[in-house]
This record gives sequence, C-alpha cells and structure tokens, in this order.
Amino acid sequence: MKITSIPQIYRHVNRWREILAVLSKYELAAWIGRLGPDFAKDLLKARGGAAIARHSWETRIRLAMAELGPTFIKLGQVLSIRPDLVGVVLADELRHLQTDVPADPAKVVRSTVEAELGRPVDELFDEFDDRAMASASIGQVHRAKLPSGEPVVVKVQHAEIERKIEVDLDILAGLAQLAERIPEFQNYRPRAIVSEFRRALRRELDFGREERNMQQFARDFQDDPTVHIPSTYPHLCTGSVLTMELIEGITLFETERLEAAGIDRREIARRGANVCLEMIFANGFYHADPHPGNLLVMDDHVIGLLDYGMVGRIDEQLHEQIGEMLLAVGNQDAEHLTAIIMRVGAVPAGLDRSALSIDVADFVAHYGGQPLDRFDLSGALNEMTEMIRRYNIMLPARIAMLLKALITLEGTSRLLSPQFSLVEAMAPYRTKMLWRRLSPGRQLRKIRRLYAEMGHLVEVLPRGIVEILEQVQSGKFDVHLDHRGLEPSVNRLVLGMLASALFLGSALMLSRGVSPTFNVPFLGMKNISALGAAGAVVSIALGLRLWRAINKSGRLDRRK
Repeated sequence: MKITSIPQIYRHVNRWREILAVLSKYELAAWIGRLGPDFAKDLLKARGGAAIARHSWETRIRLAMAELGPTFIKLGQVLSIRPDLVGVVLADELRHLQTDVPADPAKVVRSTVEAELGRPVDELFDEFDDRAMASASIGQVHRAKLPSGEPVVVKVQHAEIERKIEVDLDILAGLAQLAERIPEFQNYRPRAIVSEFRRALRRELDFGREERNMQQFARDFQDDPTVHIPSTYPHLCTGSVLTMELIEGITLFETERLEAAGIDRREIARRGANVCLEMIFANGFYHADPHPGNLLVMDDHVIGLLDYGMVGRIDEQLHEQIGEMLLAVGNQDAEHLTAIIMRVGAVPAGLDRSALSIDVADFVAHYGGQPLDRFDLSGALNEMTEMIRRYNIMLPARIAMLLKALITLEGTSRLLSPQFSLVEAMAPYRTKMLWRRLSPGRQLRKIRRLYAEMGHLVEVLPRGIVEILEQVQSGKFDVHLDHRGLEPSVNRLVLGMLASALFLGSALMLSRGVSPTFNVPFLGMKNISALGAAGAVVSIALGLRLWRAINKSGRLDRRK
C-alpha cells in the first residue's frame, strides 16, 4: 500500500505535517540516544524542557503523545488499560499521562453554556466563576451557585473539541493503515486499537452518558449512607454541559491531611475497596478509574466518588468467566485456566498451546499457593497480562478494563495502608460468586435460554435443509472459496515462469546467432545476437527482482 492511497493525507495536510514533525523529532532523538555523542543528547527537548534522548523508549512515547495534544493523550490513557496489547511497562508509563490543556476564555465558556441551555448564564446561575477549577482534554470545570443557593460544579466541553477530535481520529485511522504494513506493529493490531479508541472517545464526548452513569450509581447506593454520589440537575445538563452537586473533602492522595484529620487510613482503605468491589461483583456496574484523585473522604468518613466518564459493565457471562478463573487458580488447575484463557481471548492461528500450558502451570504454581494476606494481586494480574500478550492473545476490552480497575484499586488501597490486602477483601465476594454460579435460579435461567435457542434452531433448521436440497436438485448449489494472501504468490509464480521462458529463448537466440548481431572485439566475442543479449539481461533482472522480493518477505529458506 502506498502512502498516497490514504485519503486522510489530502484532507488534513497541515495536521499531518504537525504529527509527522513531532514523530520525526522523537525518532531522531532515539537515534541520537543510541549512537550519538553524549553532548548531542541534550539538543532535542520535549515541551517541558526534558532532553528526549536521555529517556527510555516508553517515556519518549508518553512525551510524544503529550506533545501531540488532547486526542493522543486520550489514546495513551486508553492504551494504559490495555497492557495485553502494548505490554505492562508501556501501559504503566502511559498511566502518567497528564492532560495540560489551557482553559477556554470566559466569553467562550459562557457562549457554550448559553447555546446549550438556551438561556443567559446570569439567569441560570446566581453565581458563575469564570475561572476554571480544572481543564482537561475534553472540557473544563467551573464553580457556580444555583438561584436556590446550592453550590454546583459545571463541566463544559471545549469549543470545537468535537471537530478537532474527528480530524485526529481520521488521521489515526490513516496511521493505523500504515502501521498494519510494518511487521513490528502488526502484533499491536493498530486498526483494532483505533476502532476501540474511536468508540471510547465518542462515548466520553457525550456528557449525557456521564450523567446517566451518575444516576445509575446513585440508585445502586441509595441505601448506603457511607457512600455519596453527586446529584445531577437534568434541566441544566446536555451532551456538552454537565451540572452536578459540588462535593468537598480530602482526596486519598492527601495522606498527610488524612492523618492530621485523625482519619483511620486502614479503615478508609477497607471501606473504599469494599465500595468498588460491591460495584464489580454485586452490581455489575463499576467505576473503572478508582485512582486516589477520584475518591475523597467527606464528613463522617463518607466516601465520595468523582469522574464518571469511564465505567465498566459485567454481564452474567463475564461473571461466570471470572468465577471459573478464580476457581482454577484456587484449585491450581493449570489446564482449566489455559482453556478459559483460550476461550475468553482472541487466539492467533499458530498458537503453541503446549508452551502456553507450561507457562500457565508455572503461574498457577507460583500464585496459587500464596496466603491471602500476602497475595500480590497487581503482580499476578500484570504477569498474566504479559504472558497473554507474549502469545499474541487479544483480550476483550471489557476484561482488560476490569483488570486495570483492580490493579488501580489495589494501588489506591496500598497508598493508604501498605499492609492492606485486596485479595483478602475479595474473599467474601469470591464465595458469593461461586454460590451464585451454582444457584438453582441461575441454572434455571441457563436452561430457559438454551430452550429458547433450541426452539429457534428446530424452527429454522428444517426449512434451511429443504432449501439446500432444492438448490442441489436444481443445480444452483455453489460453494464459494475465499482465498487470502494468494495474489503475491501467484504473481511471483507468473513472474518466475516469464523470466525462465525469456532466459531459455534468449539462450537459444544467442547460441544460433540470430540477427541482428554485433561483436565485442576486446572480449573476443563475435556474432552475438542483439535480441538474445537483451532478453538475457531482462530475464536476469527479473530473476534478481524476484529473488529480492522472496528474500525480503522472509520466506526464502525460513520456516514460520
């Protein structure tokens, strides 16, 4: 595929130029870091002034994404939850991506709010602070007060952010097409990543979805006084403006303030973990980014949750798969765990199952016997993810998100209390999951679903068989074969036959001296057929080109 065949090149030339300039700078820095003299490593710097060449490959990727702007920062944040695609080291590095986007001017923000809500800002709010509390890649947040006196937070999308993101998404699709042609990037499945990212980013652009998420969490915890979900104000919410209750407290990052306030950090770690585990294993609808900045301690030790843009759902099938995995690890059944991994993930055609089984057995032997109070959950999940990636098995996005949420949750809990064990806190939920998996009600639902599917099959199967027999009798039954990757082989075969025929024909003309002829006196050669010589040169050139193509593909004398 030629680069000129990508239509995005022509639609967004200026943005392409910016992206390629940044990528070229970081690639040059990488080359200097490997080969250049020491003084040259400080020549190329990132936006913050750091010397690019002195950083690791993973850090350079993070710096490049930060420099490329909001869309690429969001891409990095999405990839940070997919260590099965990019590896644990790069995923950990991308978690440090921070969005540093200048806030829109007050006039632009007010104009957006008024256009979305249909009334002047001074009529909608008794007070509206024009200074942004925070500004992220998608939007910015302002304090305000309703006419009734309630303090609120207003989240407003940046002006024209949707158009800018669409341009970058279009360019990312073009880059993915190019990356698919590079062997080093094929295992990362660039086009699948971009498709997943496009869906995730479009969901995040819709503030209405975040509002519905908050309402769902509020219903799930309406009877739990230890958890507080901010209220929303639907008449002040649209797809680009979100108005919610202002909640204040101490974030879990501020461990010194927690100590000064006399808060039991171990108890808060336990209660925060239980809230998140209740979401995951009981409600099936969970906050997918429980890092310390999104959880805060309010008055009376109430846990408050912030930022509902990234959420995950667990259906009955995923619950069953999680239960099977926990059971397999607990029983140290490596063969069962291998079968679950192959059933859950997208398995490549040439998977070495025996090697995978050996690695899974080592994994189970190491982690299956660890006591709960000292179990390293993050290490276990990271090691399993790295093992799955090594065998090019692609996990579904919902499972990758769940693994990331559990790793983040353990990190948050350990920040508050280094001795806290998330696996120990999960033990009661594990028992509940196993009982629910074996419950009569669940078995009855499975039988009912199986009965419905069998009923549908019995209904359509006879008619399908009759249609096939009718086509066979009438001579209209066709079998269509889809060949993949045969075109290059056929082209090479034809080119080889053409080169061979041309060489044989040229050799005959040279041996018989077919006119017109010429002499090469200084070599002692006489009556050389001009057509034969030309044909021989062309056939040799074709043969060399064919040999180079086969050798470049890696299939001349190597086995897959």
